[in-house]
Amino acid sequence: MADIIPFPRRQPAVDDTLDIDLTTAVDAAIRDLRDIQRLRDLADIRARAEECRAMLHKAFENDGVA
Repeated sequence: MADIIPFPRRQPAVDDTLDIDLTTAVDAAIRDLRDIQRLRDLADIRARAEECRAMLHKAFENDGVA
């Protein structure tokens, strides 16, 4: 039988003081969504999706689009 190695839960990386441009935010969101697809726990999925949404929203506002 295989040994399962538990990985620590991911800590939110959202920093309200960090400015991110829209292109970088979209690139990060694509990677985040790919990671989210692999998750099984609904609470983790929702938390990661909210982090991704908040990051995109902040970048969108900072870019002067919103």
